[in-house]
Amino acid sequence: MLVRIFTPMKYFLFCLCLISVAKAQTYNPDAVNKKAAATYQTALELLQNDARREVIPILQKAISQDANFVDAYLSLGGVYGDLKDYANSVASYEKAISIDSIYSKYYLIYYSENLAQLGRFNDALNAVNTFLTIQNLSDKSRRNGAYHKSCYEFAVQYAATHPASGYQFAPVNLGDSVNSLTSEYYPSFTIDDSILVFTRRGEGIREDFVESRLTPTGYSKAEIIKGDINIEPSKGGINISQDGEWLLFAGNFSGQGFGNFDLYISYDTPTGWSEPVNLGANINTEFWESSPSLSPDKNALYFSSNRPGGYGGKDLYVSYRVNGKWLPAENMGPDINTAGDELAPFIHADNQTLYFTSNGLPGYGGFDNFVVRKTGEKSWGKPENLGYPVNTFGDDGSLFVAADGITAYYSSDRADTKGYLDLYKFTLKPDVRPVKTLYVKGYVTDIKTNKGLPCAVELSIDSSQQVLSKVQTDETGFYFITLPVNTNYTFTVNRKGYLFYSGVFNLSDKVSDSVYEKNISLQPVELNATVRLKNIQFESKSFQLKPVSQIELNKLLQLMNDNPSITIQINGYTDNVGSDADNLLLSENRSKAVVEFLVSKGIDAKRLIAKGFGEVDPVADNSTEEGRALNRRTEFIITGL
Repeated sequence: MLVRIFTPMKYFLFCLCLISVAKAQTYNPDAVNKKAAATYQTALELLQNDARREVIPILQKAISQDANFVDAYLSLGGVYGDLKDYANSVASYEKAISIDSIYSKYYLIYYSENLAQLGRFNDALNAVNTFLTIQNLSDKSRRNGAYHKSCYEFAVQYAATHPASGYQFAPVNLGDSVNSLTSEYYPSFTIDDSILVFTRRGEGIREDFVESRLTPTGYSKAEIIKGDINIEPSKGGINISQDGEWLLFAGNFSGQGFGNFDLYISYDTPTGWSEPVNLGANINTEFWESSPSLSPDKNALYFSSNRPGGYGGKDLYVSYRVNGKWLPAENMGPDINTAGDELAPFIHADNQTLYFTSNGLPGYGGFDNFVVRKTGEKSWGKPENLGYPVNTFGDDGSLFVAADGITAYYSSDRADTKGYLDLYKFTLKPDVRPVKTLYVKGYVTDIKTNKGLPCAVELSIDSSQQVLSKVQTDETGFYFITLPVNTNYTFTVNRKGYLFYSGVFNLSDKVSDSVYEKNISLQPVELNATVRLKNIQFESKSFQLKPVSQIELNKLLQLMNDNPSITIQINGYTDNVGSDADNLLLSENRSKAVVEFLVSKGIDAKRLIAKGFGEVDPVADNSTEEGRALNRRTEFIITGL
């Protein structure tokens, strides 16, 4: 699959204008110094062979031979612009305009483009407005001018509502170990940045999947990924799962697909990446599917498709994985998709922030990058343009944003490219960043046998009780779950026949580690087994349950429903602040509140006992607030099977 290669068209349009500009505004060699005209003719011949850099000193020589040579200045402006030297391009156009503003006004549209590339959108708007005053413009030129005007007006409005805050856009080329003389695009990293995969352009239609690994001195020399995934030459976007276990990609595999490009998956095995597997009819169609992006919990797959029934040419879709199976893909709706094309979705490791490109939403022109954030489990807010200078006048490629929420990667043909498109990294603007994301990993085992347990692992947001991620461990009990910072979470592990585990990650005000490793041993459901509930919370000096308690209470409810014969005792404890009598009464009332919740959900009251123990049996030092918080706890014990 060919990637969009964003080669500016200004140069080719410009060369056309050298021959004929807006009905008879032509270059007249008799109007300038003959030596300068001859030098200029040499420059035109070089331009026909695409020798842009070589032509600059020749055009400068023509100007030295005739200081008022307007066409030479205009040509120099076009060449500089095509080489992305926008400052010199603008200076050249302005010199031509100062010499002959009437003749040069037909070039104001190209002048405006280079002003826009420098972020001078008010000046660009003024230039194109002047261009549109020309009386004898063709209909095509007038439509082109109107399009430019709408883009500049958007840019001016965006700048007014998003004041500059010292942000510096300074992309850094990833260097020779990653980039080559051909094009590189679709970068994708694991959550710890240890593995980078991307697509590299080969000869003809060939595209190869390539990987590079992080070393103490940077990324290793990129190598073509070994295995069956690179046998087929016709491929496209690639995405590696956050844990590095899955590769998802687009390919046109002969005899294996539903038609055109389909989405495939390959698994990491001890002997390398597995043979590609088509993701099936719930995701793929006889039409085009590409640019997959897998959610960090592996339960949602975002992609672009041009199948019928959408809102435009190419729309964004999502398929959810339930019990190991992908459900029929759903269109992401008219708030995201437009009459144009939406491409290259990327879901960040925070599982809340989605980036994509669109040429149908208001923007700077061509394809712009947008960000949209979750407002619910499957609902999204309004897409927001990432703004200049990430977006420019022209087509801008897709993004990958690292787990730190700050570093972004993209593909571009900037002036320092090693060859065509290269991979770059840059710092993302603060207002369009996702949440910094860490991760927790480990093994879930049986406490008695130490054998791994396949089970469900959930991460819930305390403030909303929303399940952020839900993953299934593998057959060894290994799990991996992302952990966005700046909020607090309840972490639960569930398996039928075992007591559930719960833990708390308080990340709203600080982050102590970049990685959490936590091995969990589950207790079988048996007599006298005890579980401490880590996040059952009450209002101060009250037995009123806080909303966050719902997360663990629902797990306890599930345990009771899964094991209808068990009976349990709820034990309440307090710290040592206050009188013994008051603490005893408070602990009794708090345990009763838990019992009342379960009864309200249909659990037979005969299966439940509530007891309070006040401040006895502390588990921590009551002389500190941290210790007192641990002593204010709720536990349950199985009293009957």
